[in-house]
Amino acid sequence: MSTARPADALRANDAPATAPVSPGMKKVGGVAGWIDDRTGAAKGVGYLMRKVFPDHWSFMLGEIAMYSMIICMLTGVFLTLWFDPSHGHTYYDGSYAPLQGVEMSRAYATTLNISFDIKGGLLIRQIHHWAALLFIVSLSVHMLRVFFTGAFRKPRELNWVIGTLLSMLALVEGFAGYSLPDDLLSGTGLRAAQGFMLSAPVIGSYLSYAIFGGTFPGEDILPRLYSVHILLLPGILIALFTAHIVLVALQKHTQFPGPGRTNDNVVGFPVMPVYAAKAGGFFFIVFGVIALMASLVQINAVWAHGPYDPNATTAGAQPDWYMGFADGALRLLPGWLEFTTFGYTWSLNVAIGALLLIPVMYTLMGAYPFLERWITGDNREHHLLDRPRNRPTRTALGMAALTFYGVLMFAASNDIMAIKFHLSINDITHTLRLLTFLAPILVFWATRRICLSLQRHDRNKVLHGRETGRITRTADGEFFEVHEPLGEYERWNLIQHDPVEPLQLEASVDDNGVVKQSRGRKWRERLSRFYFSEAVNPVTPAELAEAEHHHHEEVEAAKEPAAVGAKEHQD
Repeated sequence: MSTARPADALRANDAPATAPVSPGMKKVGGVAGWIDDRTGAAKGVGYLMRKVFPDHWSFMLGEIAMYSMIICMLTGVFLTLWFDPSHGHTYYDGSYAPLQGVEMSRAYATTLNISFDIKGGLLIRQIHHWAALLFIVSLSVHMLRVFFTGAFRKPRELNWVIGTLLSMLALVEGFAGYSLPDDLLSGTGLRAAQGFMLSAPVIGSYLSYAIFGGTFPGEDILPRLYSVHILLLPGILIALFTAHIVLVALQKHTQFPGPGRTNDNVVGFPVMPVYAAKAGGFFFIVFGVIALMASLVQINAVWAHGPYDPNATTAGAQPDWYMGFADGALRLLPGWLEFTTFGYTWSLNVAIGALLLIPVMYTLMGAYPFLERWITGDNREHHLLDRPRNRPTRTALGMAALTFYGVLMFAASNDIMAIKFHLSINDITHTLRLLTFLAPILVFWATRRICLSLQRHDRNKVLHGRETGRITRTADGEFFEVHEPLGEYERWNLIQHDPVEPLQLEASVDDNGVVKQSRGRKWRERLSRFYFSEAVNPVTPAELAEAEHHHHEEVEAAKEPAAVGAKEHQD
């Protein structure tokens, strides 16, 4: 029976249809072309491969953070195969003789087994811990580079907020990680965390009961921390890192000022083949350095602490460095901040340092780009980075914040300092309390003055040239040092930044001609004057031309005595 239709004869001479060949199949073929036919990924991958990245050592700080996080996750997968996050009691019968027969939790026992009975377990544990510390260090230093160079400005405010969230969540992830082994040190940290929760006004006891599943230590906290540590927070961190990398790829990369570099281009190397090879090699360098540290430098020796015992004391115990500032704030807050009203106890001497400090600090960090844009009125896109000296107020604010952080870090070791230096712990605490308020102000003032001085030095260098050390006498008997003009590239780096001045906002007038006094406008003007007061603007072309003319006259005057001396010698 024929299945041909009468209408088919009308298309008997049509050319057979062929499927179009995708760009990926044309260029690569094989598996890549097959994947592109089904996903259309060739265009996006091609864009990424042609993406140009500037070549500067400071950009590697963000790469170190990314590679450290990857190493953390790889080693964490290994550790999950043997770790048991349980409070269930057991008696240790492993290879570490001093603890054999000691009653402990399953979490602590499996940590000891990983360290002593699993081949390579101790190395992986130490790689995991060192990578976590390096992740937070590199992320923090990367954020400092972004802040002091102004890389957070439009259009990168969202990326700065993402970085702030990454930094804050990294602290929580680190705390959750080193609390899991259930040794005496980590157990003490968990006990302190439970006390912090109790200090929350009104809801403290309910919050602690909900998280710990009852009174301390409960049976639920370790499994819950384990889930948060290996599932929830890593998932959020990966999502934020992915968003960060995507935004970096979509936006033009920042670069330091230099020859041929403008706000409209990027001078550097494409991802393929140069940057991919360099980044791949750098990953293995980071991995190798962390592995070397883990092999040679011991960290978190849980067997030295023993299992957690609520009755045992841990004199001299210190948290990991990134939580030191919060511990220091707790030690500096005075006891009179705890009081009772309406039947509720307000333990602000604990709550401010333990519950409010970190959220408030990171909220201010995340809001800074928007605050600076509001104060300066600068809504332009910026792809060239600032020299920190050219933004004295921003640099001074950053140094003041670092000083505040440093004082709190030192305060976390006030007991150790008292023991080692044979000083009164009360005197140390009172001194650090005073420095908490005075040191940031002094550092702000000193940093701002240094930046302004450096700007004036750059300005004089552009106008008068580089000192040569040669002394010349003019025909009038005047002595002066000969200056050598700067090269155009060196001079460009000193004058390329934009001039600044305080905002002059006009008062708004209503329909009746009455001037509206806006409190926000007044504050904005005051902050703008504070931000740009005593600004040292770059040399203008007219000033540079006048300086070059003056320099030419000095050179000609210096030549006259030599010419007169030569003529007298001939006579």
